[in-house]
Amino acid sequence: MYRFGALAILALSACHSNVSSEDDARYAYMGLDGMLDKSMNLGMAGYNAASSANIDDQTGNGDVAGTVTVGGQVDQGSSDNKGMRLHVALTGYQDEQTDDNDDPIETIYDTPDALPELDIDLKNIPNGTFDAKFIGTVVMSNDLEGDLELQLDPITGDIEPDPDGEADDLRRVAGSTHVTGTATSSYGTFDIDITR
Repeated sequence: MYRFGALAILALSACHSNVSSEDDARYAYMGLDGMLDKSMNLGMAGYNAASSANIDDQTGNGDVAGTVTVGGQVDQGSSDNKGMRLHVALTGYQDEQTDDNDDPIETIYDTPDALPELDIDLKNIPNGTFDAKFIGTVVMSNDLEGDLELQLDPITGDIEPDPDGEADDLRRVAGSTHVTGTATSSYGTFDIDITR
């Protein structure tokens, strides 16, 4: 199974509610950054277990609570380039987050019936690059609240073998992932531009 290592989380501001600023949009994404890693891992786990391009749903846990479930299609064959076309379901999903005072932030994510889509192209595995996009709506509760439509495209970065994983495991290269796109709430549309 290919894995992408979890990344450090950016500090959050002390102001929380619905997404009403560029900072809030960034914070809302940061609560999902670990979910993207998990979704990539689950997609590759489904690929490894599949007998065809269609993969059965694979489920993982949030760091704090809830689940992320992915399914869809993954390119078959022995090429060092792979494409994944996944749908993502979140149920009470929460990862650990803190603000700039190291106080915990508790934002919980769910998905509506129309599931977000995560498309990923891996190139030159294992020491190569990836291009991805995450398109869809999540529903937030607790510290950040409300419906949030994410159009994260492109998400780009480098990949490398994971020295702490199995023989074929991968991870994102720290500091190489660039996330751009928009987050739209009832307050408006806000830009996201983050390097991780």
